[in-house]
Amino acid sequence: MSVESLEIAKTRYQAGKVAFENGQYREAVENLEKASALLAPNSRLGGEVEIHLVTAYEAAGRTDDAIALCERLKRHAHFEISKQARQMLYILKAPKLKRPSEWMTQIPDLGALPDNELKISVPAKSTKSSVQQKPKPAEPEFVDLSQVNTRDNRFIWVALIAIGLTISYLVWLNFSGTPGQS
Repeated sequence: MSVESLEIAKTRYQAGKVAFENGQYREAVENLEKASALLAPNSRLGGEVEIHLVTAYEAAGRTDDAIALCERLKRHAHFEISKQARQMLYILKAPKLKRPSEWMTQIPDLGALPDNELKISVPAKSTKSSVQQKPKPAEPEFVDLSQVNTRDNRFIWVALIAIGLTISYLVWLNFSGTPGQS
């Protein structure tokens, strides 16, 4: 393998990772496949590229290709690559769970809206005065104490009494000293 093809493979590998992170899965698959073709399949870098290719295949909806590649990578020369391939294969072959519809959030189709409703008007800043007005201080909100539930406050008093008794006992132990000492 020439130094030039190694550099091209590394460049394609980085481009594939960036495309994957940006959600451009088809482009990620193309770059990672080209990088993989330039590298020795049993090299560490070749294995790393193909592990990323597995995730790109899955994200692009090509699960069968991802599983086939994982099956091949299980027998990779580098232990870490084969271990990752086995873990990924386990995940890819796991049964797909059905999600109840109430767990899902429906995203409205904004393509059905007329064009004039999609435009958002933003008021322009006034250039007349550059002095910002201070916000008015918020007036304190008065609470009607007859409406407040004070029944739960009993626990606080019990806890305060318990803390007070504990501190008193510790102070008493400190001043009483241990018996038998002069």
